[in-house]
Amino acid sequence: METDRPETASSKTTGKISSACYLLYAAGCLIPGLLALRDLLFGYSWHVSLPLSGGLALSFGGGGLSAYFVVILSLLVFCVSIYSAGYARHSSAPWSALILYGIFVSSMYAVFYSANIPAFLIFWETMSLSSYFLVVSDTENIEASRAGLLYGVMTHVGTAFIMAAFMVMFFATGSLEFPIIKAGLAGAGGLRSVIFVLALIGFGTKAGIIPLHTWLPRAHPAAPSNVSALMSGVMIKSGIYGILLVSLDILGGGAGLPAPLWWGVVVLSVGAVSSVKGIMYALMERDMKRLLAYSSVENVGIILLGVGASMIFSFNNLPSLAGLALAAALYHTLNHAVFKGLLFMGAGSAVHATGTKNMEEMGGLIKRMPWTGFFFLVGSVAICALPPFNGFMSEWLTFQSLIMGIKTSVVLTKTFMLLAGAALALTGALAASSFVKAFGISFLGVPRSHEAEAAKEAPATMLLGMGILSAVCLLLGIFPGYMLRLLSGIPLPGLGSLPQFAPGGLAVTGVACSGVLPIVLLGALLAGAAFIFIFPLVAGGRRKSICADPWDCGIRKLTPRMQYTATAFTHPLRRIFKKIYKPRKEVRIEYIVKPFFTREIEYRSEITPLAESYFYRPLVRALHNVAHSAKRLQSGNLQLYLGYILGTLVILLVVWG
Repeated sequence: METDRPETASSKTTGKISSACYLLYAAGCLIPGLLALRDLLFGYSWHVSLPLSGGLALSFGGGGLSAYFVVILSLLVFCVSIYSAGYARHSSAPWSALILYGIFVSSMYAVFYSANIPAFLIFWETMSLSSYFLVVSDTENIEASRAGLLYGVMTHVGTAFIMAAFMVMFFATGSLEFPIIKAGLAGAGGLRSVIFVLALIGFGTKAGIIPLHTWLPRAHPAAPSNVSALMSGVMIKSGIYGILLVSLDILGGGAGLPAPLWWGVVVLSVGAVSSVKGIMYALMERDMKRLLAYSSVENVGIILLGVGASMIFSFNNLPSLAGLALAAALYHTLNHAVFKGLLFMGAGSAVHATGTKNMEEMGGLIKRMPWTGFFFLVGSVAICALPPFNGFMSEWLTFQSLIMGIKTSVVLTKTFMLLAGAALALTGALAASSFVKAFGISFLGVPRSHEAEAAKEAPATMLLGMGILSAVCLLLGIFPGYMLRLLSGIPLPGLGSLPQFAPGGLAVTGVACSGVLPIVLLGALLAGAAFIFIFPLVAGGRRKSICADPWDCGIRKLTPRMQYTATAFTHPLRRIFKKIYKPRKEVRIEYIVKPFFTREIEYRSEITPLAESYFYRPLVRALHNVAHSAKRLQSGNLQLYLGYILGTLVILLVVWG
């Protein structure tokens, strides 16, 4: 639990030192971020190799795709580190967490800059292990330990598939260097599909696609909030980076070698299922951080919708539309990192102030934490894809690219693209409902607990980190043309023919894309807001304002029990989607005089996680049965063990003879 610790002289000194270290992290990340931005703007690239023993080497290279992800990483690390300077003063995290934070961030930089298989795998594993130890850094929390165990198992299952994909690449080309592998796989035929499937499963596990997402809603809430912001904002994007690196760069030969049609259909389908199911599970959550974690599954699905659409357009020889869809995916990758980092930091401030992650025990925080509430509202509006914030532009571009699927030549792909567009529309509606609940239940109304009533505003550095990301959410929403120009420098299929920004809207070469200039839209919204405030003054004249409690049916004072709960808010949707949720409920009523006068009503409701209930639990039971059967082989009889060895030798002689 993230609660304030007692202030002692030693803890104050430790907090000050930790804060200084986090500020150094913030300053240090500016250097790689600015260099990567230079690489993107001017098309620079570089490559270095560090020789090891045995003829191996660790190769690193920058430019293009890697530079873009380094820019995203640097932006979020800068803001999260500033936030962490204030967060560390009130956190009970040990010194090891500060060191692991630095290792975690450095390993993510190394992953994005890796240019050969050994470097990628070493730093991928370093990233996974350091994030695991950060998840379980609260050694007294059993929930965190269990979440860390599940995360460790799932991330190593994913790593096994990634290693298998790289092994196939090595045996096919005889090289460990990505540029050589890229050239060698250009005519590999069916072998490319094997690598694609292995990479999609491996990197999809890290990205949190359904049904490989089970670790994400457990590990992210268990980690400290500053780490959660990085894990959800950037670390899961390393899975997206891996999918793009393998499927579009390495297997695409870096020159637009089209992927088979079924690749795009698979990625599109995975994206549609992940986006809809992710936000549906988020909608049912009462735990604020679990809600945000499930929302990350949804947004990864939206990113994959753009990637899958780009693959399909490339196969149909529509480079402009392929570029539009891929730009939408990359744009949303940045946007999600920004607003999800902001939301996790806002949630961390609320958790620190109240001592709970349960939204049912918060309420009324906007009056006690006005800046935190405002920044959380900005993140909520952005993630709901409402103008003029950044989520609107990337989701709108994704939606337009999916609608343009009618230009493909195969009827089946037209159907898939339109269904994916419908899934995105449903996702947007459910996302709005989820974050109306998250903000309304947590920040509005009256406090639902003594801790919420005594909550205090977050420290200045925490507010500064959130404030910077809030401003970035707005800037990315009203100046999308500059982002599209930045993306055009990435050497991936179709990005060279990206839209040009013009006063009339967005226009892709050879394709008309209707749109309104975001800055004009922002002006209209501001004018409308000004009218709402000015009109009552003009029409009603100058009258004395009277503040009074809302009408409450004659009751002396509103109480928390009169407010909507998160469970009640989502009850209609739980009933609408009951075939998917498969809800289980338990009601216990204690009467004073039955059936009219009740003393107490206890209501419990749970939904059935389909992936766990119908895939993972049967799989675990099957593994347990196999292990139980295999236990019979270990009888303790020495002669039997010698017989095993003899039998193995005979089989090997027969096979190799």
